[in-house]
Amino acid sequence: MMSPKTRIAVSALATLMAFRMLGLFMILPVFSLYVNSIPEATPALIGLAIGIYGLGQACFQIPLGMLSDRIGRKPVITLGLILFGTGSFIAASAHTIHGIVLGRAIQGVGAIGSTTLAFVADLTHDEDRSKAMAIMGMVIGFSFAIAMVLGPTVNAWLHLRGIFWITLGLAGAGLVLLYTAIPPGPQLLTHPHVEAEWKHFRAVFTHTQLLNLDFGIFSLHAILTALFIAIPVLMTHTAHLTEATQAGLYFIIFITAFIVMIPFLILAEKKRRIKPLFMSAITLLILTPPLLLSWPHSIWGIGSILLFFFIAFTLLEASLPSLISKISPIRRKGTAMGVYSSAQFLGIFVGGSFGGWLFSHFYLIGIGVFCALLGFFWLMTTFLLREPPAVTTIIFHIDELSISHERELHHLLRNIPGVREIAFLSNEHSVYLKIDQQIIREDELRKRMRESNLLASEKGEN
Repeated sequence: MMSPKTRIAVSALATLMAFRMLGLFMILPVFSLYVNSIPEATPALIGLAIGIYGLGQACFQIPLGMLSDRIGRKPVITLGLILFGTGSFIAASAHTIHGIVLGRAIQGVGAIGSTTLAFVADLTHDEDRSKAMAIMGMVIGFSFAIAMVLGPTVNAWLHLRGIFWITLGLAGAGLVLLYTAIPPGPQLLTHPHVEAEWKHFRAVFTHTQLLNLDFGIFSLHAILTALFIAIPVLMTHTAHLTEATQAGLYFIIFITAFIVMIPFLILAEKKRRIKPLFMSAITLLILTPPLLLSWPHSIWGIGSILLFFFIAFTLLEASLPSLISKISPIRRKGTAMGVYSSAQFLGIFVGGSFGGWLFSHFYLIGIGVFCALLGFFWLMTTFLLREPPAVTTIIFHIDELSISHERELHHLLRNIPGVREIAFLSNEHSVYLKIDQQIIREDELRKRMRESNLLASEKGEN
């Protein structure tokens, strides 16, 4: 059970991440509308401004996470928030599109996602860590949805500069939260299930199943970002929807998509049919661009297509990290997640910058063809993806005496049917197991472990 102090710290870190997500994504549903209002703006530069923060995130996410191992989590998070605030100030004060591009680039350099997750791992015990990570994931997901609703609303009242000034305020609020609600971190440990390590990069980059998923998250966010260069134009200039109507429409779409997505995901996990669900969702993404171009451009037409798109998007966004976790070896999970995160932000950069260029030369058709082709290529590569194993991670706490019997304990675990992977983490005094619960139940495994007399106590996560 997480202590009240730890719960407050995890909630504060999740809120801090939400502040960043709100600031970064509020411009997505409105920014392309300013192509004729911002001096020196072109569709290509609008797309670059949307996507360039993704390039900064992709380049600096892993290095800043590793720097935090050396100098501490709080200094790196502080640096990231200062950069985020500085970029927001530059963008808010800019008089041309070039100043906004510069501001967005500096925002992206403050890449503190991996450092924040590592801080959560530092502050939580192993039995609470999965709950804490689940909280982080849910908050980040919800903040994206809230940003899509708030963007048109704030834009209607305060316009584009107002969005950037609010982003600056969120950076300041994050700093206050960091030094008031979050305690100093304990002695730094390496968490291989959270943090990237250089020695594991080669293994991750040669793992075809992981690369398949990395290409998937790259494609998903490239399609999302490119489409949202076109969608605000369709909503405002073609369907003549007001900002208030757009905000309400996004709200209804996200709530409905989330409600529809959950039972499909649960059923696919239970029946071990993740791959068919995965491919069906990608097919929906491929259909979105031609439908947007051909269906009547009314609130019902655009709303219906976006609902199908975001059902597919939320399914894929929720299932991809789970697949990475299941497929990646325990000791390389942090590195695998680091590469995955970098691929995600690289997709945002490519989708924004290339989508803007396409929009300037080929208008909506260019973006539609790009998104459909990228989705089709992703669907083809998914045929090579194996159905992910139905595994659960179990954690046992071991004392120093048990560590000295590591070889004996490893032999015992290796001979238990259903145990797929074993990893000893001496710095955490823990052993991590991946088990197939269709072969051995968790309670049965725990019983065997208790009978071994090699464990001090036991803890677990799903």
